[in-house]
Amino acid sequence: MNQLRLDADHAISRAEEAEAKNKKYEQMLLEKEQEISSYQHRLGLSDAELEKAERNLATHKSASAESEQSKQTSELLQRKVQLLEEELDTAEKNLKETVERLRQVDVKAEHFERQVQRAEQERDAWEKKYEESEAKWRKSQQELAELEASMQDL
Repeated sequence: MNQLRLDADHAISRAEEAEAKNKKYEQMLLEKEQEISSYQHRLGLSDAELEKAERNLATHKSASAESEQSKQTSELLQRKVQLLEEELDTAEKNLKETVERLRQVDVKAEHFERQVQRAEQERDAWEKKYEESEAKWRKSQQELAELEASMQDL
């Protein structure tokens, strides 16, 4: 009977050990399930963060493309501004040259106008001298005709 009691004690102790192991495994299983639940929650959060990061990436890519396009547009506009400034400089230079030529032409025109005025004055003086000489010549012709007529009467 002792043997049976020993066997029963031994079986009880093994059963208690088995129950302890079972509790331990159930506790481990519960912990593992909680870990899995925690990992699933973290995975869900990570997925949400990943989606947010992908949206941000797409937004940034779009902004980067727009920025690059804006940069190219800006460079193109800067080149146009530079060309327009060069054209403006050339136009201003041409304007200055034209103004200088016009001033020179005005000076020459004034000079020629004075020459024409002097020539007209000289012409007027010569015409006056001519008219005076012609009047003297006619008067002399008339006196000569009178002198001839008076000499013929003699």
